Amino acid sequence: MKNTALTHIHEQLGAKLVPFAGYNMPVSYEGVNAEHETVRKGVGVFDVSHMGEFIIEGPNALALIQKVTSNDASKLVDGQAQYSCLPNDTGGIVDDLIVYRLKEDQWLLVVNASNIEKDWNWIESHNSMGANMKNLSEGYSLLAIQGPKAIEAMQSLTSEDLSAIKFYTFKVSDFAGIEHVIISATGYTGSGGFEIYCKNSEVEQVWKKVMEAGADFGIKPIGLAARDTLRLEMGYCLYGNDITDTTSPFEAGLGWITKFTKDFVNSEALKKEKEHGPERRLIAFELDERGIPRQDYDIVDGNGNKIGIVTSGTMSPSLGIGIGLGYVPPVFRDPGSKIYIQIRKNAVPATVVKLPFYKG
Repeated sequence: MKNTALTHIHEQLGAKLVPFAGYNMPVSYEGVNAEHETVRKGVGVFDVSHMGEFIIEGPNALALIQKVTSNDASKLVDGQAQYSCLPNDTGGIVDDLIVYRLKEDQWLLVVNASNIEKDWNWIESHNSMGANMKNLSEGYSLLAIQGPKAIEAMQSLTSEDLSAIKFYTFKVSDFAGIEHVIISATGYTGSGGFEIYCKNSEVEQVWKKVMEAGADFGIKPIGLAARDTLRLEMGYCLYGNDITDTTSPFEAGLGWITKFTKDFVNSEALKKEKEHGPERRLIAFELDERGIPRQDYDIVDGNGNKIGIVTSGTMSPSLGIGIGLGYVPPVFRDPGSKIYIQIRKNAVPATVVKLPFYKG
């Protein structure tokens, strides 16, 4: 197992550490519900340094990004970020990622920890235009400072006006006494905040200053368990659960990041799928009775026939009910549709709902 540059601090804080994507990662400190509430109502900080960072640069950098990603990166200007995915050759998704335009000829791609090697090899295999690629994943750390109090709590650490950094934009600026830090108004929680990219050698100083600056605002360290409940309440897809090598962007409701203003990997086949409509759709559901839906539970119809499978599920800390995502035939996709989740011997009734679950 690899450690992040902050693993020793998580151990000192009494975190429960678990193996995740090849790293020792803090899954919880004081418990998922308390940590979830900290982020929804105040401010919390996640160590997500296991994520991968690639630099693509040179005159052909954009051409490579346009070829391998589904979204249209040509629309970005310096300081903007974009959610996108890497389609594969067979209709599925290699990974989802965030594309940052640092400069006209320099881009940062942030990918999922479990897919770093797979993504690197995939992008490299399409680099016929000779863009310069650098894998910075081992040398960089990432902190996610999330929650409605994040701006107020962190303002003293930077000369940038944090309130002026709009959603999915970023600044390269000073932060916590370190120069040239990426301060990005992105995150995976739906409660606002920032993601801070810095070098491994700098992150301990950043962590300590973040905790000091946030002390008066009740800042706490948050583990991966709460990261999962927070993202699920927003309906954000998790790679390996809700999107995989065998799910298409249109099945997953990611048509909005699939732009046919350009040619990209498998774009012709995806264009046909859009015209015909996918054969299944990712839906969100709430249980009508008590119960907790879990990944891989069967979704059945009123007659007990299997119609799909749960891809993510939990007891929502904010709503106090069982919520989940899963794939079903399009006939069941409309909000208000009735389905059943097979929880052991019981077919528990559930209702298809519109995302997000948590309205804030």
